[in-house]
Amino acid sequence: MSRKKARIGAMQLLYSMEINKEFDAKNIHEFLESYDFLEDEKSYIKDLTEDLLSKLGDIDKILSENLEGWTLERLAKVDREILRIAVYEFLYRDDIPNEVSINEAVAIAKKFSTNDSPKFVNGILASIFKKLKDESN
Repeated sequence: MSRKKARIGAMQLLYSMEINKEFDAKNIHEFLESYDFLEDEKSYIKDLTEDLLSKLGDIDKILSENLEGWTLERLAKVDREILRIAVYEFLYRDDIPNEVSINEAVAIAKKFSTNDSPKFVNGILASIFKKLKDESN
C-alpha cells in the first residue's frame, strides 16, 4: 500500500464531499470505485474518511485554536482537508509518527495547493504537534 496515495485519495474525497455537501457512505463507495486504488488503500481511505467525519468537531476545534488570524472557513478547501487528515492522524493513529503526518501533509500541499501552502501547513501542524507534545508530558 502507498499510504501517500491513500492520503491523497482521502484528501480528494473529503474535498469532493465538502464541495458537494454530501457526506454519506454512498459517496465514499462511488469515489473508491471510480479510481484505481489497491484494496488496502481503499480500506485506509474509507476508514480514515468515516472516522474523521465522526470526529470532525474535535479536529476542527483543534485547528481553529491554532489558526492565528484565520478561520477554518477562510482556508483554502484543499489546505483545510490536508490539515484535517494530519490532525486526525495526530490524535487517533498511534501507528503513524506525527513527523510523518506533517511531512506527508506538506508534500501533498506542494502538489495540490498554492506555493504558500506548504509553509502554512507546516507551521500550523508544527504548532499543533508542539502543543500536543507539551500536553502529554
